[in-house]
Amino acid sequence: MKALITSAVCTSLLFVAGCTQDTAKTNENTVQQQTISHEMKKSVLVSGITRANMNKVVRAQDNFYQHVNGGWMKTNEIPGDKTAIGSFYDLRDQSDSDVKAIIEELAATKNLKMGSDEQKVADLFRSFMDSETRNKAGMAPIQPILDNIKNLKDKNAVAAFFGEYQAVGVGSPFELYISVDAKNSSRYATHIWQSGLGLPDKDYYFNEAERFVSLRAGYIAHIENMFNLAGLKDGKTAAQTIMAIETKLAGFHWTRVQTRDSAKRYNKFDVAKLNTLTDKFNWNKYLAAMGVAAQKDIIINQPDYIEGFGVTFGETSLSDWKTYLTFHSLSNFAPYLTEEIDNENFDFYSKQLNGRKEQRPQWKRGVAVVNRNLGEVIGKVYVSRHFTPEAKSRMSALVKNLRGSYSDSINELEWMSADTKKAAQVKLAAFTPKIGYPDRWEDYSSLTIKADDVVGNIIRSGNVAHKKEIEKLGGPIRKWEWGMTPQTVNAYYNPTVNEIVFPAAILQPPFFNMAAEDAVNYGGIGAVIGHEMGHGFDDQGSKYDAEGNLRNWWTEQDLAEFAKRTKILVKQYADYKVFDDLNVNGELTLGENIGDLSGVTIAYKAYKKSLNGKEAQVIDGLTGDQRFFMGFAQIWRSKIVEKSMRNRVATDPHSPGEFRALGALSNMNEFYKAFDVKEGDAMYIAPEKRVKIW
Repeated sequence: MKALITSAVCTSLLFVAGCTQDTAKTNENTVQQQTISHEMKKSVLVSGITRANMNKVVRAQDNFYQHVNGGWMKTNEIPGDKTAIGSFYDLRDQSDSDVKAIIEELAATKNLKMGSDEQKVADLFRSFMDSETRNKAGMAPIQPILDNIKNLKDKNAVAAFFGEYQAVGVGSPFELYISVDAKNSSRYATHIWQSGLGLPDKDYYFNEAERFVSLRAGYIAHIENMFNLAGLKDGKTAAQTIMAIETKLAGFHWTRVQTRDSAKRYNKFDVAKLNTLTDKFNWNKYLAAMGVAAQKDIIINQPDYIEGFGVTFGETSLSDWKTYLTFHSLSNFAPYLTEEIDNENFDFYSKQLNGRKEQRPQWKRGVAVVNRNLGEVIGKVYVSRHFTPEAKSRMSALVKNLRGSYSDSINELEWMSADTKKAAQVKLAAFTPKIGYPDRWEDYSSLTIKADDVVGNIIRSGNVAHKKEIEKLGGPIRKWEWGMTPQTVNAYYNPTVNEIVFPAAILQPPFFNMAAEDAVNYGGIGAVIGHEMGHGFDDQGSKYDAEGNLRNWWTEQDLAEFAKRTKILVKQYADYKVFDDLNVNGELTLGENIGDLSGVTIAYKAYKKSLNGKEAQVIDGLTGDQRFFMGFAQIWRSKIVEKSMRNRVATDPHSPGEFRALGALSNMNEFYKAFDVKEGDAMYIAPEKRVKIW
């Protein structure tokens, strides 16, 4: 449930859904990469800029991203078991290797005490890696779930099934989660979010372009294959039934752009009045099965979707709902069942949909399973080995400097009134920074893990996590809680608790280099810090006040001025071509683009302030300003296979890495000065059309 809460409420530096998807190579390729990395280290400048990654044939003024990263782009290929490589993904590979070492050390320890955290980590990993036991078990581990579906007597029982099995990951048409009430941030509330699709987004069901037609055909074939491999009858008919139900649901789904609107998503209903949305569904059965029957109200994020679901629920037969639930149960547990089923699941979701050519090594997938289910057990050991007090201290100083520069920038804004500035300053001062790791660790004492029962482990883990979420209701806000583990390479802002969070694993080069001088660190992790602060003031984060409440604190005129600037930014990014037939979605990516622009702008101010009026040293022929901007561009270094990139453009609120660098810097006057960008250069934007928000 935590993943859903993160995607619905928090705003991360990198797409959360991709956090465990792109990982390491085969052992042979890993050795080769280590050799390449060793050679690269020889060329790292004192400043932290990697000369070997540059392509000086491309002028900085025409494409700064290619200028800084183009050499790396030419010499690095995406291996078959990945869909992307680059700065983030290198650190994720390293994090996975570090976690693997911890797991293997625990797994090699004899006589681990049953019920200890160490035993749970070792045996969860063993249970996933034991392919022989999984193959022998066949469908037996999920047979009780399939039998329950088979025995559903009526649609009231279907409603109860939705509630009972969401906790263990079985897909249903909507998801219930617990999060802070956005209009009363002192309490937790229940929320409903649209769901129920096996394809990534509603557009995949209706777009008539050849790629989407092919994917729909592939999805139908995949469903049939899954039924056949599971020994279930009538796979061909089942596939058509499931596709028909999902297509109906998709027709009512909000678009990704619509779901970004925090104000429109806040729709509180008395539970007793949920039947005004649909009386075709037994809400009492559902909420009781979820364990929230005592709740008096519930926040529906997409109410007209729920109305449409009600129509679909009423029109769809009990038999067809059983077919739908059978597939979604099978799909959910596919990675933990037989190799045949696992490979079929990979073939569609990873190969056909995302362009991954081969499965990740099994140990990589095992690490992801441990991270998802016992993440903070690993996190404690990871932090002790890979995150120093010195790094936390230096990060804390950077956060303080960035906050001070953000405050200065707010005061200097010409377009904002004094009243709005005052409210913005109050919110900025109230930011809670979290650096490295939690002050209080998650308790897994109630979770039972067995070395020969991977499906049972996943089910028990889901139920324990669900119970913890339900226990939040009626209690104080758990401000100590983290939405990411320390070994996660990412960062996020959570508006309802007004916090910025930086896990330990991102605090490494090229983002954060303890051995580098300040320019590259301000351009790297400084821009990341500024990015997360910027989310507090982007087009959605700015709707929340210092206490995390969804409340307007802007004057009407200032809000209009803000909207005018954001519209220009939408147009700028919408003009960027990812492929000849595909542009960036400027509306979907607006919040992240504001975060990037704000982040690098404020980081630059903080860097200049850190010099205390002195000129930065010229290092390797580069001025301090040049190193700063190069440090920013190199953190977005990436290559992504075409299928995956197309999916990301459709679903990811972040722009592709190249445009995250180009878009932000093209709006900064200081960048123009640092690299002598003039009219006629490809990166040039006329001064009156450059966007400055914060």
